[in-house]
Amino acid sequence: MMNRRQLLKTGLAGSALLLAAGFLARPEPDTPDALGMQGLDTRFLHAADRNLLAAIAPIMLGLSLDVAQLKALLLGVDRAISGLPLMLQGEVRQLLDLLGNRWGRRYLAGVKTPWASASASELHAFLEGWRQSRFTLLRSGYQALHGLINAAWYANPASFAALSYRVPAQGRVLQ
Repeated sequence: MMNRRQLLKTGLAGSALLLAAGFLARPEPDTPDALGMQGLDTRFLHAADRNLLAAIAPIMLGLSLDVAQLKALLLGVDRAISGLPLMLQGEVRQLLDLLGNRWGRRYLAGVKTPWASASASELHAFLEGWRQSRFTLLRSGYQALHGLINAAWYANPASFAALSYRVPAQGRVLQ
């Protein structure tokens, strides 16, 4: 039978072990606007959200985007989210906060480094993992990110050239 002194020693040793493990497993913190997206006037997106979306958008779209295109895309995502009903805005906020949190990024998304410095293979693995997850919640999170990024990109006239889409000179009026 364990006496009080042994119980206290075991508790202290276990606490020290957990503290050391937590210290060693802590992820790197993100730096706000590490991708040069500062100065954007967004109503919904925070700096951490912009870092996340600017990192995953080129992977999700399969394109190499310059800073101006990324800024336009982020403004489009912000507009798209701002147009959603408040309940859906709250759910998107929860998703972005979860992924913007360094613990969520590391242990739920599996991305060890901050979003701004994550490799393309790490980001691709995260997106594929969520896309094909057996958990509906992760698949829904992927679909939300995919829908927002694609809506913002394909609604932007700057993307029309990449699609070989020429806007008609005159619109047709249906009668």
